Amino acid sequence: MTTNAPSNETAWRQDYQILLVEDNPADALLLREMFADLPAVKVEVTHAVRLAEALEHLRTREFHVVFLDLSLPDSQGLATFKRLRQGGRGLPMIVLTGLDDESTAVMALEQGAQDYLVKGQVDGHLLLKAIRHAIHREHLVNKLQEALEQIKILRGLIPICATCKKIRDDQGYWEQLEVYLTHHAGVDFTHGLCPDCYQQMLGELSKHQHKSK
Repeated sequence: MTTNAPSNETAWRQDYQILLVEDNPADALLLREMFADLPAVKVEVTHAVRLAEALEHLRTREFHVVFLDLSLPDSQGLATFKRLRQGGRGLPMIVLTGLDDESTAVMALEQGAQDYLVKGQVDGHLLLKAIRHAIHREHLVNKLQEALEQIKILRGLIPICATCKKIRDDQGYWEQLEVYLTHHAGVDFTHGLCPDCYQQMLGELSKHQHKSK
């Protein structure tokens, strides 16, 4: 799975590229001033007032976080988030909402938004915390999705030798089962004996001891 989402380490960087999608000039100005006053970090804000404009920015630039008002001149409600989410290719998104529309923001969370902020109840500290936590959570979600994709691969048809039990990988090389799973599923192994092998080993040891007498 390929996304343009930033890595987990990006959450704690000192500079951020923010896409602000907000059609209310007063709200946009207030947020830009808060971004400019954040301590110890530098934030560059790209402002879009329409969904089409925001989608164009996503096609041509890289961002760390998107702040999104769901009510825009060319799109309304949850559909706004869904369309931008599709165009954002895994970018963390924070929904901006009013007190009268928190229910829609909660639905956006269920659809993949990382957080929502109520307009008029935000300060600089909360903004920076929301940015970092959104990036961190999106990173975890992407890692989980990658792991699930690997599980799907392992559930498919895998060529395995009937004698030595080696597995043929995508490049045509034959690998030990443990090596294959380590490379493709990120698992580690501990070693021991199952009950059947343990009993078989005891039987062979007993026969060996009996012959040596």
